Amino acid sequence: MVSESSLAEILRARGLRLTAQRQLILQAVLDLGHATPEQVHTAVREVAAGVNITTIYRTLELLERLGLVTHTHLSHGSPTYHAAGEDQHVHLVCRDCGAIDEIDPELLRPLADQVASQRGFRVDIGHVSFFGVCVRCENGDRK
Repeated sequence: MVSESSLAEILRARGLRLTAQRQLILQAVLDLGHATPEQVHTAVREVAAGVNITTIYRTLELLERLGLVTHTHLSHGSPTYHAAGEDQHVHLVCRDCGAIDEIDPELLRPLADQVASQRGFRVDIGHVSFFGVCVRCENGDRK
């Protein structure tokens, strides 16, 4: 978890300053776990109504360049951000209900190694997402 003082130090090292908006946006990502810019915007507006969506996008890009957050694509829409310090994980996305689950990326290691040896391509397992139907939807438990 990034403290306010360490965030300030990271920003200062890049010639930037800690603003309330930057702090709120990072905290929203940390609190939400996985969040689109729109979800971050909704959370931040509960505290600071004047923060616009453009500020959210620009700040998320900055926080990613600083190595504090990372993103993945879990749908055709906006990227989903989460804290960069989290363990890498593979996302399981239900096409029916939108639920997101995670699995250990080591389950894909044999496949990634095979792709690397056969194709010379290194898979970034932390950005892998599988789309399908979760067990609840498959059993008709979610509607």
